[in-house]
This record gives sequence, C-alpha cells and structure tokens, in this order.
Amino acid sequence: MNYQKLDPSLLMALNQVEEPNLPQLVVFIHTQQPLEASALDMLANLGISDNTSQKDVFTATLSTVSLSQLTEQSWVKYVKLSQKLHLRNSPFA
Repeated sequence: MNYQKLDPSLLMALNQVEEPNLPQLVVFIHTQQPLEASALDMLANLGISDNTSQKDVFTATLSTVSLSQLTEQSWVKYVKLSQKLHLRNSPFA
C-alpha cells in the first residue's frame, strides 16, 4: 500500500479495520486525467459503475485489500475517507 496517497483520517480508519477483505471504507478516489481503459476497468472491478474518462473523483466502498491495490496505481493521486457531515446548530449533531 502506498500510504503517501492516503489522507490522515483514512490512515486512522485503517487501524480499526478488523476484516481486511470486507468492503467497509467509504472513500473518494482522486485520479489523474485522462483515465485509460485499464484504469476504468479496474474501477469497474471495484464496483464503481459511474466511471468515465471525463471524471477525476470517484466514490467507492473498499476493503483494505482493494485499497492497497488501488493506491499502487500511478493514475491514483490520493484517496480520502468520506465522513458524515453534521449541520451546525443542529439538535442531531
């Protein structure tokens, strides 16, 4: 795994993963443009159905194993953990 491509919150989340083959990390994948067919195929194999060469950010739920494979790709700039947003001054926050 290329840890330099991971944001700090994703690094912390990796420490809490108990089953590395279970897709449980919701992430944003930032990529270089344009994406080649092999990159689009890899994204499709990870379950990302809305993958076109015009996009440069993708959302996916990945396992640690898949994340490791993904970060080794030269076309991946970085991967960021998706976090739930809370409204300010909300009684639910």
